[in-house]
Amino acid sequence: MTLKTFLLGACSALAFAGMASAETLTIATVNNGDMIRMQKLTDDFKKKNPDIDLEWVTLEENVLRQKVTTDIATKGGQYDVLTIGTYEVPIWAKQGWLLPLDNLGADYDADDLLPAIRSGLTADGKLYAAPFYGESSMVMYRKDLFDAAGLKMPDAPTWDFIADAAKKITNKDKEIYGICLRGKAGWGENMAFLTAMSNSFGARWFDEQWKPQFDQPEWKDTLNFYVNLMKEAGPPGASSNGFNENLALFQTGKCGMWIDATVAASFVSNPKESTVADKVGFALAPDKGLGKRGNWLWAWNLAIPAGSQKVEAAEKFVAWATSKDYTNLVAEKEGWLNAPPGTRTSLYANADYQKAAPFAKMTLDSINAADPTKPTVKPVPYVGVQFVAIPEFQGIGTAVGQQFSAALAGQVSVDQALQSAQQLTTREMTKAGYIK
Repeated sequence: MTLKTFLLGACSALAFAGMASAETLTIATVNNGDMIRMQKLTDDFKKKNPDIDLEWVTLEENVLRQKVTTDIATKGGQYDVLTIGTYEVPIWAKQGWLLPLDNLGADYDADDLLPAIRSGLTADGKLYAAPFYGESSMVMYRKDLFDAAGLKMPDAPTWDFIADAAKKITNKDKEIYGICLRGKAGWGENMAFLTAMSNSFGARWFDEQWKPQFDQPEWKDTLNFYVNLMKEAGPPGASSNGFNENLALFQTGKCGMWIDATVAASFVSNPKESTVADKVGFALAPDKGLGKRGNWLWAWNLAIPAGSQKVEAAEKFVAWATSKDYTNLVAEKEGWLNAPPGTRTSLYANADYQKAAPFAKMTLDSINAADPTKPTVKPVPYVGVQFVAIPEFQGIGTAVGQQFSAALAGQVSVDQALQSAQQLTTREMTKAGYIK
């Protein structure tokens, strides 16, 4: 063997060893704008961690929930980092499905996380998921359409004002619809919106004995109001529209108002993405004068499944993606307007962010106003604003969502949808042992 051959062989072996030692993290995430942006910025993570490769599984919200839930419940081990919501974290932590995030680094500063968001991700005093962005919900509206109709949006509107304004600014000939609201079936799609809305109408999922409440007048008032409003002032095919579909409608000038996640504020205000960026105003989610607004509380979070074989690498990624440094990286590359919102106190104290994001105070006020421990007008045995924090809720919530989506599509009446919701929820809660 010549020296040259030996050296070439040695170099190849070293290269192969280097390749073999790199760990690949498989990250399951949702196809929302902030998550897509994170994927584009991972060169920064790779520079700091050249021995860690990233493989992305990016899915629509309902599909992500289904796949991640199945994988973790069956200990499938498909994913090293999971994108999960505030609903799953305490339930999965209690079941031993998640690892506590004890090693995110000395400079992570968990105390900077907004208390309302952090408390939903904590079990037995330990953080089980790190928030990538947090949100409540609010009204986004077209100031130019309001001006043309001689209307002024209050900072804290009522549902009656919203309905009246939606009808006045609708112009179906020009494909401008007064309001866009979620209609796509799913416990985290239409039922997130409708549950938060129903809270403000005085409704609740269950009474204190866990008896479903869809046969009560408050739910009938909620669903009738929603269906009638969408028929009069909503876009065609609304029963198929979730967050992303309504975002696209608003950004292209087809919605006068959109009540949805506060995280959307940066997307509708960004002139690179929105044709109405300079015309958008913001208001708190509406109420009915009963002391509760129709706003929710949510965070998309990164968590590590128990039994992961790549814990150290996964911790590094979670710490990178949810750190103050990542916020600064987004600001540097894409401007402060696009910094992931709703997770850190320091962001809302940042003068550059306040200047760039006219919705900052409204977002923070909405997050702080949501109370998962007292979500309803009447007392309830559960926590959660737009969801009920029990394991059975995913299945029940989606089944009820299908009934309400069908009512919006005109396939069944409101009364039929509510009757079906009452029956299926009673059946499942009895089977699960909540109703004796």
